[in-house]
Amino acid sequence: MEPGRPSPEAFLRAAAQEGRGRLKIFLGAAPGVGKTWEMLTEGRQRGDTGVDVVVGVVESHGRRETEALIEGHEVIDRRQVAHAGHSLGEMDLDAILARAPQLALVDELAHTNAPGSRHPKRYQDVEELLTAGIDVYSTLNIQHVESLNDVVASFTRIRVRETVPDSILEQAEIEVVDIPPDELIERLKEGKVYIPHEATRALGHFFSKTNLTALRELALRRAAQAVDAQMLEHVRANALAGSFAVGERILVAASEHPHAAGLVRAGKRMADALKAPWTAVHIETQRDRHFTDAERRQLADTLALASRLGASTASIPATGVVEGLRSFAHDARATQIVIGKSSRSWWFEARHGSVVDRLVRSVGDVAVHVLPAEATVLVDAAVRSLPSGHWGPPRNYLWSALMVAAMTLLGRLLVEAIDLGNIALLYLVPVMFAAATFGLRAGLFAGLMASLAYNFFFLPPTGTLTVSNPENVISILVLLGVAVVTSQFAARVRAQAELAGSSARQNAALASFSRQLTASATKDELMQAICAEVARLLDVQAVLLLPSEAGPDLRAAYPPEDRLEQIEIAAAQWAIDNEQPAGRGSSTLTASDWLFHPLQASSASGRGVLAVLGIAREDTRDPIRSDQLPLLMSLLDQASVAFDRMALEEENLKAQAVGERDRLRAALLSSVSHDLRTPLTTILSAAQELRKHPSPELVETIDSEAKRLNRFVANLLDMARVEAGALPMRAEATDLFDAVAGAVHDTRVSLLAHMVEVDIVPDIPLVRLDPVLFHHCLINLLDNAGRYADPGTPIVIRCRRGADALLLSVIDQGPGIPPGQEKRVFETFTRLEGSDRVRHGTGLGLAIVKGFAEAMGLAVEASNNDEPHGACFTIRIPEALIIANIDSKNVL
Repeated sequence: MEPGRPSPEAFLRAAAQEGRGRLKIFLGAAPGVGKTWEMLTEGRQRGDTGVDVVVGVVESHGRRETEALIEGHEVIDRRQVAHAGHSLGEMDLDAILARAPQLALVDELAHTNAPGSRHPKRYQDVEELLTAGIDVYSTLNIQHVESLNDVVASFTRIRVRETVPDSILEQAEIEVVDIPPDELIERLKEGKVYIPHEATRALGHFFSKTNLTALRELALRRAAQAVDAQMLEHVRANALAGSFAVGERILVAASEHPHAAGLVRAGKRMADALKAPWTAVHIETQRDRHFTDAERRQLADTLALASRLGASTASIPATGVVEGLRSFAHDARATQIVIGKSSRSWWFEARHGSVVDRLVRSVGDVAVHVLPAEATVLVDAAVRSLPSGHWGPPRNYLWSALMVAAMTLLGRLLVEAIDLGNIALLYLVPVMFAAATFGLRAGLFAGLMASLAYNFFFLPPTGTLTVSNPENVISILVLLGVAVVTSQFAARVRAQAELAGSSARQNAALASFSRQLTASATKDELMQAICAEVARLLDVQAVLLLPSEAGPDLRAAYPPEDRLEQIEIAAAQWAIDNEQPAGRGSSTLTASDWLFHPLQASSASGRGVLAVLGIAREDTRDPIRSDQLPLLMSLLDQASVAFDRMALEEENLKAQAVGERDRLRAALLSSVSHDLRTPLTTILSAAQELRKHPSPELVETIDSEAKRLNRFVANLLDMARVEAGALPMRAEATDLFDAVAGAVHDTRVSLLAHMVEVDIVPDIPLVRLDPVLFHHCLINLLDNAGRYADPGTPIVIRCRRGADALLLSVIDQGPGIPPGQEKRVFETFTRLEGSDRVRHGTGLGLAIVKGFAEAMGLAVEASNNDEPHGACFTIRIPEALIIANIDSKNVL
């Protein structure tokens, strides 16, 4: 990022907060310090100023003072959840969202919700409230912060199971609620925290003075870190100059040097002494391309050591180490930089300048610590961007010499036409070309060769290196100086171009990777795409395994792989269990030939490790080079986001399926309660009357109601077959005249009040359909038309030849279909007021038509008629099912 320019990342994070609610956490060292009291008090003050405040959930624990503060607040009733024979009261998230207050008070952020709740943790409920634009006040004890879980357990001997991700604190405003340990212990003895029996036991365990003092320090320190992070975010977003350091921030320069680990340990000791956050950074320059495998492995080990010791790690590309350190220190607002003392000779320092001096002058008010080489710390390798020994291939110098020779030949041809000064300018061409193409050293070599050639071939006496005219000495020196300066500038431009090209290639690779992941429709496609792209971009072998009860399950590989050795399975399982890399190149299970990285879900989702990605090389080298680490981390982040997205989509589909089942179950129960009970009631009443007074009308009633009941049960069975996909297909040549006639005959009772007009052209061809399923489609359409067509109006069955299909339509003159509901009428158990659905019917008839039609390869659609009014249901029989040029009499 350029100095003085606001951070784009900070702007993006600020934009992401637009429309979201604000979270404020009242943080305490332990229960009983007054977090809930402070939250309710401030909530009441906000309410007095006109803010709409509700109490989502508050745990008073029987404290009268807390219950008194709740009075006067609007309290959202809790949702009762049955669990293990008990009724548990949980925060009613949906009720709060429907109420939509400006501020919700939610106690105990780390609480675990009862099974069956929408989210397993209360902080996830709070996330949903914030997303809805509702501000939230909440409370939290320091021992519930995820990153401090191990630290708290180390001195309290109690492992807290309910934790909150650190990312929740990073987005929140934090107010520390603090009282001295002695006062808290006194409150405990007075019964203001726990009941007397529990208070006595707590005093002997968790609530000792040493534990409370340590917890108090943790709370204050964590709050200070959060404030510092928020201050840095503001500084970066507004491009403010200066470090703004109330506390210290340490930056350690790391490299491939064998003693770099000592520098990292020294940085750790300094950070511990100052209680300061620290970062180990490697500055990538052109020299990284010449690293040996051992040097790359050493650099990776150094950065891994820094990460294990608690440092943030980064690898930053730059044209030079000093420039990179200065830029990173400015962006990170570092207050101290730790580097190793250079062991280069005085001649190197004289030519290139002292690295330490240049760094001190460039970083302004940042302290620079230079540790001596005797302390086994980083030396010149971390602070040199141009090491000796990397001269490049000999062909670079051969081409440089050839270009100088070509300019010499051209100068000899033009020597009579132009003066010597202009000939000297010709030699700048090979110098600039060599520096820009082959690097600084080749440019300097070309400059030296150009000076010698100019002296030998053009300056009198020619043919010697002697200079007779003192003025010509100045010309040679000027030419050499211009060549050196030009080479320096050209080489720097080349380095910047290579750096920009490398960054562009990496960005293009990430964009391509993102497109591949986005295009994956299924989890199997996603996993295969991840393996293939990682293998291609990093030139490695890749496998992807999913967690399972039986151990890591190999699901995708590139090149194809069907099994892994037991040591690889163990490394993958360790990576899943500990959410850390394992295998070759890491600090755990290094005997494995594979390096496994976990793909983790977002901290707010609580899904943990979704998969584990393994990489390896065919040779004995480490799976990943140090210069590939940033790209690998970016690929892992994108793959994790894609997996998380796929998991969310699967959960959403499951939720939709559950909702659809609930809707269908409710509709089915409603339908059965009416359509099954009504005909049964009529049949029973008619049967009782028949015993007393036999009559043909009662027999007819029983017969019609029994047929109605039979049709209802048949529809239920048919719909079950449609949804199960269990439709036996027996396609055969079918005459549409006969099919329509049979359907009209079987629905004659429903069509008694209507005249049926069959309008089918005489030369209509046969079609290849299942006659039974097609018959069901027609009788449901005719039954639907008979029920809703206006009494006395005709029902038309029309068949016409279209451009690419036969169109068979059933047209009535009824109320029609509400606008925009033409597709919805075919959904199961859907009843539309004023439509061609039977108001008290099952809502299955048209759904069965659609299911049967699609099973036969047909399409069905609904529309309204303009004149006369009514509905039109059309079955499209595609060209592929039409039997052309066959005599129907011969077929039948």
